[in-house]
Amino acid sequence: MSKFLAARRLIEAGVRCVTVAFADFDWHGANFVNGRKVIPLLDQGLSALVSDLHDRGLDKDVTVVVWGEFGRTPKINANAGRDHWPNVMCGLLAGGGMRTGQVIGATNRYGEEAVARPVHVQDVFATLYHNLGIDVSSTTIPDLNGRPQYLTELHQPVRELIG
Repeated sequence: MSKFLAARRLIEAGVRCVTVAFADFDWHGANFVNGRKVIPLLDQGLSALVSDLHDRGLDKDVTVVVWGEFGRTPKINANAGRDHWPNVMCGLLAGGGMRTGQVIGATNRYGEEAVARPVHVQDVFATLYHNLGIDVSSTTIPDLNGRPQYLTELHQPVRELIG
């Protein structure tokens, strides 16, 4: 919990970007044992952080992103774990002046494939850039050869989140 408190204090002190590394969720085995230990702590710390930001009036200015590096297989493997699954993943966005409190997108009943309102990873990045006041349709940065590269490959912010 102290990591979330430290994050809030850093934000109040004016730090513009804070990363909290919380646990290793790369569980290819012992999924249930690990989950019972870690998930309640994440839930408690994250909900306290979001509530704290809201209570202090920082929820409009601070975006909270909870996101892993990969989706997980919808089926448990032989080691009671879940392997990498690029077809579907989930993330959580809070604050940042966004219209939150909603679920966007859905999978089939087995969690294998997106079936309703799929959102690309770059759409999420476009949303975060939008919240920072950066227009992804016109902003470029030079690559190592000096050629301009767009921040995302022409994806748009997630319309349901934009206030």
